[in-house]
Amino acid sequence: MIYDAIVIGTGGVGSAALYHLARRGASVLGLDRFSPGHDRGSSHGQTRIIRKAYFEHPDYVPLLDRAYELWAELEQGRSEPLYHQTGLLQVGPADGLVLPGVLESAREHDLPVESLTAAEVTERFPGFVVPEALSAVFEEQAGYLLVEESVMAHIEHARRHGAELRTGRPVTRWQSSGDTVVVETETDRFEARNLIVTAGAWAARLLANLDLELEVQRKHLHWYANAEPNYRSARGAPIFLYEVPAGIFYGFPQIDDFGVKVAEHTGGEPVADPSSLDRSLDEQDQLRVEQFLKFHLPGVSAISTRHEACMYTMSPDEHFIVDRHPHRDNVLFAAGLSGHGFKFTPVLGEILADLAHDGETSYPYEFLKLHRFRQPA
Repeated sequence: MIYDAIVIGTGGVGSAALYHLARRGASVLGLDRFSPGHDRGSSHGQTRIIRKAYFEHPDYVPLLDRAYELWAELEQGRSEPLYHQTGLLQVGPADGLVLPGVLESAREHDLPVESLTAAEVTERFPGFVVPEALSAVFEEQAGYLLVEESVMAHIEHARRHGAELRTGRPVTRWQSSGDTVVVETETDRFEARNLIVTAGAWAARLLANLDLELEVQRKHLHWYANAEPNYRSARGAPIFLYEVPAGIFYGFPQIDDFGVKVAEHTGGEPVADPSSLDRSLDEQDQLRVEQFLKFHLPGVSAISTRHEACMYTMSPDEHFIVDRHPHRDNVLFAAGLSGHGFKFTPVLGEILADLAHDGETSYPYEFLKLHRFRQPA
C-alpha cells in the first residue's frame, strides 16, 4: 500500500498532523517508538501554558488565534475540557525580555492585557510576591492545557477518521525517490506520497542531511504540596511566569492532590542521546526552584510530591522551524519548538496537513521557515 502520508513522531504536533490529514480523507500512517500519551519526549507532565500576548514575537499571535479555535473544536463532545482559563500573571523588569515582548504583541494585535504594580498584584493575588523593582502584566484569556489528554484526543480523532498508528517502531531511515518516500523501521518498510517528520528530540537525526543546529536539553518539572487556598485554581489563582535575576520560572496553581507545579524555563543540561535521558532529580535545579518559591510564592510548602524530566529541542534562535525539505518537496517537518511549542500543536499540525494535502497553506508561517538560517550565496 502507498499511503498519502506518513507521520514520524506522534506527540504534540505529530498527533495533530495525523488528525488533520485523516479528517480530510487522506490515508495516513503514524509511526512512533512509544505508545500514545507517553512520557519519553516533550509532550507530557500534566499541563502546558497557552497565552496570546506572546513575548517571544508578535508574529506568533495569528497562529495562536487559530490554535485557540482548534483547541475548542477538539474538546467538543468531551466530558472534561482540554483548555482551562485561569489567567496568566507575568512578572519581570520593565526593560527585560518578558514584559516588553508581552506589551508589544498586545499593542500590535489589540490584545487585552492589564499592567499591574507590585502592590496591585499582592492585593489581587494574595500569596504572590513581586519585588518593588519589578512590574507585572495579567492576561485574562490565558490558561492551561492538559497535555497528555490533548495528545490522546488528537490520536483518538485521527483513528476515528481512519488513520493508522503503529508504535514500538523506531524509524531507522527514510528515502525519497521520485513521487514517493520510503520509510524503514527495524522490521517494516512503508511507502507514502508525503512524509511529515515531527520527531521532537529525535528530529535532528531524521533530518541529518539538513544539518539542523538543534540542541536537546533536559528540563525538570516539580510539584510541591500546598495547603493554601491562594494557590488553588479553584480559588482563582493564576498561572504564573517570573523573569527574575536567577532565570525565568513558571508554574501552575494547584489542580489536584500533587499541589503546585513549578519549573525553570531557562537553563537545562545538554542531552547526547534522547533515547537514554537521565530522569533522575537534579538537586541544583530543585534548589533553584525552591529558592524561587521561597521568595515569590512563600506559602507553598517545600514538600516535594512529584518530579518529572522532559526535553526541550532548541533551535539556534529559539523559534520553531517549520518547512518543506529544501531538496525533497514531499518531505515536511516541524522541529526545534524550543520549549514553547505545545500550545501551537493543532495549528502546526494543520499547516503541515495543508502543505502535504493541498500543496499550500493560508497561515502566516513564513517567519518559521528554514531559510532564515541559510546564508545568501
